[in-house]
Amino acid sequence: MDVVRKRPDQFQVFALVAGNNVELLAQQVREFRPEVVVLASEAAALRLRPLLGEHKPEISFGSSAYVQAAIAPEAQFVLSAIVGVAGLEATYEAVVRGKRVGLANKETLVAAGRLVMEAARRAGTEIIPVDSEHNGAHQCLRAGLRGEVAKLILTASGGPFRNTPQEKMAAVTPEQALNHPTWKMGPRITIDSATLMNKGFEVIEACWLFDFPPSQVDVVVHPQSSIHAMVEFTDGSVIAQVSATDMRMPIQYAMTYPERMDAPVPRLDWRESRTWNFEAPDFQRFPLLRMAYEAQQAGGAATCVLNAADEVAVEAFLTRQIPFLAIPVVVEETLNRMPARTPTSVAEVLEVDREARAVARERMNSNLVQTTAALGA
Repeated sequence: MDVVRKRPDQFQVFALVAGNNVELLAQQVREFRPEVVVLASEAAALRLRPLLGEHKPEISFGSSAYVQAAIAPEAQFVLSAIVGVAGLEATYEAVVRGKRVGLANKETLVAAGRLVMEAARRAGTEIIPVDSEHNGAHQCLRAGLRGEVAKLILTASGGPFRNTPQEKMAAVTPEQALNHPTWKMGPRITIDSATLMNKGFEVIEACWLFDFPPSQVDVVVHPQSSIHAMVEFTDGSVIAQVSATDMRMPIQYAMTYPERMDAPVPRLDWRESRTWNFEAPDFQRFPLLRMAYEAQQAGGAATCVLNAADEVAVEAFLTRQIPFLAIPVVVEETLNRMPARTPTSVAEVLEVDREARAVARERMNSNLVQTTAALGA
């Protein structure tokens, strides 16, 4: 919204889609005056109406209304930022209709990467990543031909437990895990960053966005979060994308691509001394990153199962139903128990998602999960 606010002559808001944050949405409606507003529930829609003042947009609610907003002819650019698979259907339908999509929803490609990218190719449209790492990679890849690329390197802050001994991680609380050292994000993505699952999802997303096998996507821990991505070319040259930790830059990049414009973000002062550190991720302490590589290599519905199980486990951890170290146990148990298959439609992807969540909930309550987590295994 701040990017739009800074360029009112270039961008106008047609639709705003929200969950249940009615008060903030009402402020945005009064300022940006969209024609369409969508909320998650009828109750939220009823609460919104009396808060709007003189501007009266069309108000609707529910998943089908999300889709209608995304495919409306008036919407030339769709920013997909709904957390979880809840954002998949609307994003997919926007892509099918040839909309340019700014993608901030990881789960769209994690759960249905093949379907979404094939739809984009058929429609001749572009998916521009908004995640800082993929946006950085997108910028780096403009420096050479795809055939000249040897490796894509995504950076990770390492999360709040980068230096925490394994034996102490069994006692990690939700409050500790939510204290990310670099970014301020929603609860699920913050926990996923603490387990490095978020980086695993980014590896999967990068494979689909840029047509890389998992073996060509590396992760390096970079606590300063100044370098967002690097591309190594076949001649040994490495191009890095560096910018302040401010999401307005990649959002604006997605909205204005291929043009670059002045963005409302702080600039790095290269006269200041600075130190950048890099280290390899610890796959033993953070097994979810390993599972992400394995799921992408396995193909089919494995990454959809990975995401569904993780979402269930993270919610259980946040509500203190399971300990921190039980999250990867729940995910691995679910992956082991779900049959291999290859979904051929979004409906089939959502069915796999539902089945995987049911299995994850069953495994979450098993003695194996509780015992393994308690032992810190």
